[in-house]
Amino acid sequence: MANLKEVRTRIASVSSTQQITSAMKMVSAAKFRRAQMAILGMRPYASQLESIIANINVDDGKSTPFHQERTPNSVLLVVVTSNKGLCGGFNANVVKQATSRVEYYRQQQCSHLSMITIGKKATEAFSKQKGLVEESHDDLLDNATFDKVHELSHQILHRFVQRQYDRVEVVYNQFKNSITQVLTTEQFLPIVPDSLPKTVKDAHVNNDFIYEPNKEEILRNLVPFMLHTRFYRVILDSLAAEHGARMSAMQSATDNANELLKELRLTYNKARQAAITNEIIEIVSGSEALKG
Repeated sequence: MANLKEVRTRIASVSSTQQITSAMKMVSAAKFRRAQMAILGMRPYASQLESIIANINVDDGKSTPFHQERTPNSVLLVVVTSNKGLCGGFNANVVKQATSRVEYYRQQQCSHLSMITIGKKATEAFSKQKGLVEESHDDLLDNATFDKVHELSHQILHRFVQRQYDRVEVVYNQFKNSITQVLTTEQFLPIVPDSLPKTVKDAHVNNDFIYEPNKEEILRNLVPFMLHTRFYRVILDSLAAEHGARMSAMQSATDNANELLKELRLTYNKARQAAITNEIIEIVSGSEALKG
């Protein structure tokens, strides 16, 4: 009977866990839907804006301070994870990739390497390395509005122009669908053709435009706005990927709990049947002994 009690305890425990994971999946599904709509609505605008600016820059040799390539003596890594766990390998993959980039630049004898973390999981992973994490903006994910993201991206752009950074890279999970996230390392600054998203590089923009007041003025005003928009897209991508990953992880956990419950109930029934059989044998044996 001790085995029966142990199995009953495990069944109750797994059943409770299943209810929790199922509820978390439903919450993640609601958040995922909102995040998915936000990033899918953002991408066409951001892509078209980047395509137009890239077209002006390539065709006319125009540039801004954000296009100036320099020897990467000072590098900033912006690492975007989530504030919470229970989302599969979502955070571990980003941390692993960011660690790889840190090792790469240290091997390249980079004189100054710093990091800005967005998400508690990244902050926890890299805060142990003394002098690496320059700033943490974990609260940015709680209410990721364009204005809040703009404040951070504006600081990064200003420091790049002031030559505090020679290169800025962003490591994050790009949203593809509810079960697939693409681990991405993207050069944010300086702007070079290779740093543009593939959708921008492949786009064919109609060059039959009349530019007012002139292309230089347009670039001077639109390039910073384009960079703010790209940084905001990165945050929205990461949020949608996070909720999709958590939804998938909770679905897998719920399915695994269902399978485990089936096995435990089968084990319980077998143990119960064996216990009843033993009791019957004992009763019959005792009855036969009395007759003898």
